[in-house]
Amino acid sequence: MKSGAISVLIADDQELVRQGFTVLLDTQPDIEVVGQAVNGRDAVAKVAELAPDVVLMDIRLPEMGGIEATSRVTEETTGTKVLVLTTFDLDEYVYEALRAGASGFLLKDTSADQLAEAVRVVAAGDALLAPGITRRLIAEFSRLDGAPRPPLKERVGDLTERETEVLALIARGLSNAEIAEKLVVAEQTVKTHVGRILVKLGLRDRTQAAVFAYESGLVRPTGY
Repeated sequence: MKSGAISVLIADDQELVRQGFTVLLDTQPDIEVVGQAVNGRDAVAKVAELAPDVVLMDIRLPEMGGIEATSRVTEETTGTKVLVLTTFDLDEYVYEALRAGASGFLLKDTSADQLAEAVRVVAAGDALLAPGITRRLIAEFSRLDGAPRPPLKERVGDLTERETEVLALIARGLSNAEIAEKLVVAEQTVKTHVGRILVKLGLRDRTQAAVFAYESGLVRPTGY
């Protein structure tokens, strides 16, 4: 085991994909692939056994699908983050995977550098909330029943006015630096607000915060 390395489990039913990602990630000095899983059920079991920092989870897995496996992993563990892998940018299951607890998603044809950086970002406790993902959330939320869920709406009331403002900006895909610039505050202040938001709402990361913001009705997809 590389000292201090980010441990990764790769869950995909295609051996070529598993081996390819293993080779790409193992060349990184700070990342180590500790296991592979061939289906969703295997992925859940391997996470329990190996406790990896990050799981690269194919969204379409046999026996137990990637969405259900993601939900199981995020419910049963606190330290393991899930990065969903998909072949198509417009995969209909991406939104459901994010709702299930995934910290973001990547296309399978992503470059080695992008793959490694994504693993680092997610392992650090951040989320892959790039504009493309934000647009995907908005588009899917518009397509689905957009009525806010009352229990979620009530939980927004636990936030201060500034925290509510920060949450809305997170949902629009802004980074901490961009939020700090917009609100004319220090970036560290934004980080503090983000941390408090996640704790108060019981959320894992920024992606979950964005999903919450849309589903609670705090942010509406109108205008996108």
